[in-house]
Amino acid sequence: MNPYNNLRERILEVIERDIKPYLEMDGGSISLVTVDEGIVYVELTGACETCPSSTMTLKRGVEAILKRKISGIRAVELTGMDSTFPVK
Repeated sequence: MNPYNNLRERILEVIERDIKPYLEMDGGSISLVTVDEGIVYVELTGACETCPSSTMTLKRGVEAILKRKISGIRAVELTGMDSTFPVK
C-alpha cells in the first residue's frame, strides 16, 4: 500500500469523525485538499470561511487534534484565497 494513501485515509478518518461534526454544529465545514511533507492543507467552508476565530480553530483545534492522533503531522494550513498553497 502506498504510504501517502494510508496517511491521507487516516487524516480523512480523523477529520470526518473528530473534527467535522463540531464545525457543522456552527454552520461550517472542512475538507482535506492535500498532504505535502507532513503539512496538511485544508479548506474551511460555510460559517468557518468568514469567522474571525477560524485561525484559532485551525491551529488549536484541527491542527492539535491531527497532531495528537497521527504521528508525522507537522502543521495544518489553509488553502484558498488567503493561502500560499493554491487550490487545484
